[in-house]
Amino acid sequence: MEKDSQETEDRVRRSSTVAANNEIDQQTIDNIRAYGYDDPEQIEARLKELAREWDLERALETNAATLALSGVLLGAFHDKRWFILPGIVTTFLLQHGLQGWCPPLPLLRKLGLRTRKEIGEERYALKALRGDFNNVRSVTTPEGALNIVRS
Repeated sequence: MEKDSQETEDRVRRSSTVAANNEIDQQTIDNIRAYGYDDPEQIEARLKELAREWDLERALETNAATLALSGVLLGAFHDKRWFILPGIVTTFLLQHGLQGWCPPLPLLRKLGLRTRKEIGEERYALKALRGDFNNVRSVTTPEGALNIVRS
């Protein structure tokens, strides 16, 4: 299951533009730089924020479910033509599940939504800089911490 999740997240990065991935990576590094050298309470506060951050999959699934349910309700109580909306939305969701890409993905990435793996990378980089992992005490930069987490 974990491997499937990572493959999906890697497909999201492969399906995203280089510019979108670079922007998200830079924001992650900026976040690590902003919080990684503060006192442990500041790092802990950031870790709690990261635990509440919605990943791209959750946002995509929630939006798809909301649109599909809206289409079903509108089709049942207003006009049957609304039934096309759940068909389109579930097709996009299926496409995302099979290919790692769907039409809303570029917009969600542009809005800065990250995969669960990308959020986890920031979390573990902050923990590394905080000193949670003894074998990475030599890390002195956000980029170095992120590279340790990714390897």
